[in-house]
Amino acid sequence: MFEHVIIGQYLPGRSILHRMDARAKLASVFFLIAAIFLTNSWTGYAVLGGAAAVIYLSSGVPFRYIRKGMAPIFLLVLFTFFIHALFTREGDVLLSLGAFQFYEDGVIQGLFIALRLLLLVFLTSLLTLTTSPIELTDAMEQFLSPLNRFRFPAHDVAMMMSIAIRFIPTLMQETEKIIKAQTARGADFSKGSLKDRAQAFVALLVPLFVRSFKRAEDLAYAMEARGYNSGAERTKLRQLIWKTRDTAACVLIVVLVAALFLLRE
Repeated sequence: MFEHVIIGQYLPGRSILHRMDARAKLASVFFLIAAIFLTNSWTGYAVLGGAAAVIYLSSGVPFRYIRKGMAPIFLLVLFTFFIHALFTREGDVLLSLGAFQFYEDGVIQGLFIALRLLLLVFLTSLLTLTTSPIELTDAMEQFLSPLNRFRFPAHDVAMMMSIAIRFIPTLMQETEKIIKAQTARGADFSKGSLKDRAQAFVALLVPLFVRSFKRAEDLAYAMEARGYNSGAERTKLRQLIWKTRDTAACVLIVVLVAALFLLRE
């Protein structure tokens, strides 16, 4: 069920996107996310779609891998679309099915929200697929480092965010194992009354929480055994190197965001 989840996973490679500085990729994703929420026209989403296609082609990630990874998101996207299409009653009626009516503005708003979700998941997935957790942590730490003068623990926050992202596929795999184990013991997550389904999910959530806390405890012991100290000054084995291509990529993204802002209706 969850074996194809790609958010939080890293796929080693030598593509253009892999070789870019992690800070440039992180900044570009932030700008693109802002552009996604600013866009409110079909022209803007067409431009964003073209930009996403170019970014994907420069990532070197196999299309089959992306397709399987995006499959679990489509259920959420479809649900979000139908919620907006059914309950936004503005504009002309496009379709009437018994008690359900689909209005023009509701369908358009649902499509916009669906496109936003797909683009958000797609771009953030490409970020984690082409950036190692260590590089992502270093990039986030450097972005947060100006807050150190206000006693903000930039390194600790960056470390926690990186660990949280890395644990997403791990928890998905744990959930898959528990579901298979509970199904083998007679649990049914798709049939029965609401009470029966709730009891079945309790049998899923309890061991999932126990395993999550156990993994967190093991990680804490491993970091402590290696002498990790959150307040200590430390050097980096691999330094992030900003190159000309990183500057060019950031400039292109900024120009794209400015163009999308001008295309707003």
